[in-house]
Amino acid sequence: MIKNLMKKTIIAAGIANCLMMTSTAFGANWLMLQGTEPDDAAPRAKLWGFIQTQYQKDNSDPNGAGEYIAPKLINANLTAQEQFNVNRARIGVRGTGFPLDGKVNYFFLAEFGSNAITLANGGNPRITDASITLNQIPGARIRTGLFKTPGPEEGLQAIHVFDYINFTTVANQLMLERFPNTQYTGNNANPTLPIETPINGFNKPVGAFRDVGIQVFDTFRKGPWEHSYAVMLGNGNGLNFGDNDGNKDLYLYWASEKVYGGKKGRRQGTKLFVWSQTGKRLLDQTNDGTFNPEEFDRKRMGFGFKHLKKPYRVSFEYMSGEGMIFVGPNRPTFVINPTNAATTNAGNGANGKADGWYLDGGWYIPGSKWEIDARYDVYNRLTDATPFPGGPNAGRTFEMQFKTTTLGAQYHINKKTRINMEVSKRDFSAPDFPTGAGPNANLDGVDTRYAVQLTHIF
Repeated sequence: MIKNLMKKTIIAAGIANCLMMTSTAFGANWLMLQGTEPDDAAPRAKLWGFIQTQYQKDNSDPNGAGEYIAPKLINANLTAQEQFNVNRARIGVRGTGFPLDGKVNYFFLAEFGSNAITLANGGNPRITDASITLNQIPGARIRTGLFKTPGPEEGLQAIHVFDYINFTTVANQLMLERFPNTQYTGNNANPTLPIETPINGFNKPVGAFRDVGIQVFDTFRKGPWEHSYAVMLGNGNGLNFGDNDGNKDLYLYWASEKVYGGKKGRRQGTKLFVWSQTGKRLLDQTNDGTFNPEEFDRKRMGFGFKHLKKPYRVSFEYMSGEGMIFVGPNRPTFVINPTNAATTNAGNGANGKADGWYLDGGWYIPGSKWEIDARYDVYNRLTDATPFPGGPNAGRTFEMQFKTTTLGAQYHINKKTRINMEVSKRDFSAPDFPTGAGPNANLDGVDTRYAVQLTHIF
């Protein structure tokens, strides 16, 4: 498998390199912003980072037994419906070897906040980025180490300029990967408040849209259009250093953007992009006391556009996936109900399918520091679920639909500090089941969520 992946990587990189040889790379995008520094101009070491503090409140109701599922609790520790949190506190250093060599740069970042990255590490800080980029080859920059993978815009962009507080459901469940535990771990029961037993059954940090590997990438300009590509080969093990199964993930990315002006993370333009991710994962689904994992495919793909020309912003993205579909932080088996779903595939995410999309719009109020945001996102989980063959649920499946409408506002205090405010109305259901039955016994009651967040970049 590795040989085939390497062959695909070399071919793709070769094609892209031929396209680049006659072009000059300049401008800025997420690949370039996060992976490169200006030749012979960047400092040897630039200290930087950001802090995000927030307050969130969830108005969801428990099920009939007084129990709460994860969407009714506040991330990342899932212990309450209302809380203050320092959800991100990241500090890093980046720069070049200038004056030794301006064509070699590095990027380092560590997380100190309370989130799904650090909680799995006992609440201790964790490295999120550690990479080196070689810029000697025209049209084929080489980046190696731990860094963001080419993928959806919601994950690839810098989180400190993200226009919302919470991710869309499709990005959170389909792309923010949760990795299988080393050995079989049974599902946790839904808790009641106050929560004594942790609801999260996974003992590894989320992937945070990152992987350890090597990437060939670059950007070139044709008139007002800027084209970018990336080909990456990674361990498929997220923030965890090393490879746990000997397989490799292949990441492919292409973007074309008509640039209107601006710079860095707030550059204005119309961008079209497409991406794919393919790999394998090991998962032990058998509770027999022995380590006997199976190998499952993990495939993700997506495409979309983003238009930003002040005072308006519009973006759309579609994503789909097959294999290793996350079905809840309390279900490390990736199966909704092992008793009746593992064999019938009625609720088995290990080999299931899912898709979703979002539409986002924004308006920068002229002559003010205010920005108004609106977003609608849909996630369809286990779209290929097999109907139950008999019994009271005959003909029904565990397919679920998650629909969220988010209205928000941002107040830009200055270029480095802003306040986000948002309210999200959520409609979660299992369409094949009546109200109060099956999964809807827990999904009923998912309601409005309020959030306020202060971001400061330094």
